[in-house]
Amino acid sequence: MQPAQGEDADYPDRRRAWWLVLVLALAGVVSVIDRTLLSVVVDPVRADLGLSEVQIGLLQGLAFGLFYATVGVPLGLMVDRHSRRLIVIGGVGLWSAATLASGFAQSFGELFAARLLVGLGEAALSPAAISAIADLFPPRARGRPVSVFLLGQALASGLGISVASLIADAAEAQRFAGLPVLAGLAPWRAVFVVCGVLGFGVVLAMLSTAEPRRRVDATRGSGLAQVRASLGFLWRHGSIFVPLYLGFASCFLASYGAAAWHPAMLLRAFEVTRADLAAVLGPMKLVFSAIGPVIGGLLVDRAMRRGDPLARFRILALAPLFVLPLGLATFAPGPMSAMFLVALGPTAVAAIGTTMLALLQSTVPADMRGFAVALTGFVNTFLAAALGPLLISVLTERVFGDPRLVGWSVTLVVVPALLGGTALFLVARRAVQRRVQDGSAPETLMVEMRNAAATMAAGRAPAAQRSSSSFSR
Repeated sequence: MQPAQGEDADYPDRRRAWWLVLVLALAGVVSVIDRTLLSVVVDPVRADLGLSEVQIGLLQGLAFGLFYATVGVPLGLMVDRHSRRLIVIGGVGLWSAATLASGFAQSFGELFAARLLVGLGEAALSPAAISAIADLFPPRARGRPVSVFLLGQALASGLGISVASLIADAAEAQRFAGLPVLAGLAPWRAVFVVCGVLGFGVVLAMLSTAEPRRRVDATRGSGLAQVRASLGFLWRHGSIFVPLYLGFASCFLASYGAAAWHPAMLLRAFEVTRADLAAVLGPMKLVFSAIGPVIGGLLVDRAMRRGDPLARFRILALAPLFVLPLGLATFAPGPMSAMFLVALGPTAVAAIGTTMLALLQSTVPADMRGFAVALTGFVNTFLAAALGPLLISVLTERVFGDPRLVGWSVTLVVVPALLGGTALFLVARRAVQRRVQDGSAPETLMVEMRNAAATMAAGRAPAAQRSSSSFSR
């Protein structure tokens, strides 16, 4: 490997940097699997614990999201001041233990408490990971590592369906009969226990990594002063960040709601089996989900190479329109086409996530990156993770009164949320264009634009000189 030169010389060795990115991506895989297990075993859990449709909606949304949101911002501040590696290790250990405990819950209250702790542990991951990546790679090369980190989470939505379905079927077939603890557990309980144990492997992998050196001193001042400074920055640029955060949350309200109830829709309305989910839907989602972060990373890096940092706002405005198939799966003519539409939607959702996080890295000051990413979790949780699954369950139980019509509820929530996301991203794009023209855009963005323009000018100069030289000859 060639030694780093120029701007890259101040960053870690690429092999060490990419190893940490890959471990963080693995943590992302486990986090999403543990977060979404319940969606595959909705009906067995309802029957075993005697729960209503709305209670399931609360378990999938509010229970996970309550701690995820409320502790996310404090954890983001910790990320900006303390070891990100240790924060991730603690978070993974906590949510894995809580997932394991979910398998032994005997009531709605016990399962709700376990889901609360899953959210508490998972709230640490994204702020720590995005902050670390910013210190591992120079600005022009961050799109791909961010996309790899998000790729893990995108793949997990499909992987989780297959893993949960396979474990449940194995337990049903008594394949765990000779194993301690697992023997005799109901299939849905075995799903939580096995997946909870798997998370501790990620803790071991994180122990092999090192904390990246920070580009700036982020430990100055008190935590309260840092909160005031961060909120003051966002307030001064509210015309950009308010619609940006709300648009992001609106898109993920659609995504979380659909992900929570699509497996149940397929099982109820299209009469697919868990084996179909494992063999068909899981692999489909794996393939389509893998494409989204890659596309997002390539688009972001391409925009930067072309000297057009504002193109990221354009990507955000268009991407929700490509997620609309997610809300139309219930109208598919058969189970295969329904599973195809369910699997297709996350492609653009993952691209939205990649673009948003890369944009925040370059728009906010370096010492509030963890806070800015944690704030996406806070807003997404209260407006997306908590409301998306719950709104769908309320429509199904209180409006349609038939569990088989859950697909209609998905449509009525998902489609307006995605169109609202596009509208809000367009508002943010217009605001940033105005601020760039009058010079009042965030300083980090203005610097990035000046650097991009200088790089483009330097790249054109040699070509112009060569052309002039050829002409003279």
